[in-house]
Formats: sequence, structure tokens, C-alpha cells
Amino acid sequence: MDLICERHLDEMTEADAFVPHFGGAVANVAMVAARAGAPVTLAGGAGEDAWGRWLYGRMRQEGIDLSLFTLVPGAQTPLALVAVDARGEPTYVIYGEGIATVVHALGDRVAQAVQDCSALFISSNTMVGAEEREITMAARERALELGRPVIFDPNLRLHRWRSPDEAAAKARACVDGSLLIRANEGEAALMTGETDPERAAAALVAAGARMVVITLGPEGAILRGEHRAEAPGVKVGVVSTIGAGDVLTGTLLARLALPGCDPSAVAEALGESVAESARACERWGALE
Repeated sequence: MDLICERHLDEMTEADAFVPHFGGAVANVAMVAARAGAPVTLAGGAGEDAWGRWLYGRMRQEGIDLSLFTLVPGAQTPLALVAVDARGEPTYVIYGEGIATVVHALGDRVAQAVQDCSALFISSNTMVGAEEREITMAARERALELGRPVIFDPNLRLHRWRSPDEAAAKARACVDGSLLIRANEGEAALMTGETDPERAAAALVAAGARMVVITLGPEGAILRGEHRAEAPGVKVGVVSTIGAGDVLTGTLLARLALPGCDPSAVAEALGESVAESARACERWGALE
């Protein structure tokens, strides 16, 4: 749950009011993909409280399958207080990150859940804790065994990890065999040691990814690997960059899903995805 101060601030303590917005990176991706027409099941959860029920209701309205989504009794839904500076860059203070949502949602149902899907999307959000990482990686391994496409968005939040090196190592473990890696410049550099996006993309492909999309902020994005494409940035009046990457990823996933996971769909959808991501920057909440 994102609580956003809807005016530009230099410091979080300058906020005079916060407005609730839908939040959570993987849930954002699921929402965008569902809105674009893709069939989506979200494995995860929130607290069994007012905010959790609010999030659950929003996702149900959007047509997301919530059979693997759990409202955890006695737990509080994580809240992110968000301040946005004049450039549109957010700062987060997060309360209540202790729910191991994938543990509650999947438990011993990993194999069946993956078998029932046509593709698997994961991020590092469920890889910080040992139990959640074990279940996430089990889902990834099962998907690869079954020949299901795996899409990985590192979405690295370094404050959650013991060190950048640990975050990079766990993210690299998800590269080999993936159909698509979607990372921003900083994440790609951390995972590969290459600060040049072209070289970073080449390193991820060499490490076993079939395709890599690296987003370049206002400069757009590049696709490398089995298919190649470039999409220039789209100029917009930036209000906030919150969730812009999630919108790009969700749009790519929807276009990939609709023709039956044809890899060429990623190249065809890159420009649209960049444009949708840019438009998301014109509002305080990416999905509003």
C-alpha cells in the first residue's frame, strides 16, 4: 500500500497529507497486464486488515485470479510512505515488511501452481528472506523443467538486502534459462559489472538469458538477445516516476502472453511499453 504525498518535497517530514494508492511492484505488474487483457494469477498476499481487503477488492475488480493470494490473519499490510522530489524521484519509508506472503500463498502448492500456468513472472521481492527465496526458486526451477517461459525483473531494493553483492548474486541466479530479463541500467550494472547498457545486455545474454530489456529512463529502452529493438524515450511532464518500470514490464508481459508467449512480441511491444511507462509518470500513482 503506497501512501503518497501528492506534492513535490525536499524532505519526507515536509509532508502535510498522504493519499492511498495501489502498491507493490509485482502486484502493479499483474494489474497492468490484466488491464491489457492478459489472464493473470497473482501468488502472494497482504495482511487481513482494512488495507489488505482494499487491495484485494481492487485486484478482483480488475479480473486478477486471486486463488493464490492470501490475506494473512494477524498480519498488517505493509505501508510505504512516499515523498516525491521536484524531478519526480520517490523516497520510501516502509513499515511492516515482515509478511512472507509467498510462503502463505503457495506453501506446498508450488508444483501444481506452476504446472497450471503458461508462463512465470518473478522478481527479487520474494527472494530476500530464505523461506520465500526457496519457494520462488522452486517455482522457477519447476517452470524451466516444464518448458514454461520465465520472466525475471530484478527490481532490486538494496535497503532490504544485507549487501549489494548479495542482492546481485541472488539476481544473477535467476538469469540462466529465462526467456526475458527486464532491468534498469543500475540493476544491469550491479548484476554484470558493466556500466554500459549494451555490454551489460550482452553479459546477461551470455549468462543464459534468451532476451534482455534494459530501460534507460527518459532515453527509452533496448532489447537484445534473440530479438533486437530500440525504443526512444517519450517526452512527458513528469509528476512522479513511481511504478513506471512496473507499467513497462506489465505491458510487455501482456503483449507476450496474448499471442501465446511468442518472443517476437517483446520486440513489437517495446515502443508501446516505453510510451505507457512514460505516461505513468504524468500522475502520482502509476495505476491511477
